[in-house]
Amino acid sequence: MKGLKLTDILVTIVISIVFGIVYKLWGPLYYAVKPLGLHIDQLIYGMWFIAATVAFLIIRKPGIALLAETAAASAEFITGSEWGLEVLLYGLIQGLFAEMVFAIFRYKKFHIGVTMLAAVSSTIGSLIMDFYKGYIDDLVFWNLLMFIGARFIGAIIIAGVFAHYLVKALEATGVTNLVRSVSQKDYDALN
Repeated sequence: MKGLKLTDILVTIVISIVFGIVYKLWGPLYYAVKPLGLHIDQLIYGMWFIAATVAFLIIRKPGIALLAETAAASAEFITGSEWGLEVLLYGLIQGLFAEMVFAIFRYKKFHIGVTMLAAVSSTIGSLIMDFYKGYIDDLVFWNLLMFIGARFIGAIIIAGVFAHYLVKALEATGVTNLVRSVSQKDYDALN
């Protein structure tokens, strides 16, 4: 597999800027559902992992997931993230954890299972950060399990399944042909 070309980097940055704006807009929704309880806010937390999976499924090269999530966090920060500079560290960690999954599969598997594993891995990275920052270590055990379970479910649905079908829809329109050629093997890998 060849290294990143300037086109790969620029397309990844554009994807990331779009998702960075989505991330910024997602914050108020996150806070709107938080008072509903039962960690419903964690069911939508997976949106903050989607740049890595979508960008990788489009570009399919080493380093894309890490670059995409870090750049999306940067775009969110620049647009006035309520979490400040901390969002950059979260983006770096979440992107790194997603990148590790794609690396384990040697950047050659693009099916929904790998995408869901990348979402799970990003979730693990975010939970490590949450524990490190002291955000969730005060929760009682049953509440912590609910919190973690909801975040995993949300990540699998949004950054895993939804990301997979979003890219599949983009491929069906031919948009991804502008950044990479699609062989029948690539298309079948999404099924």
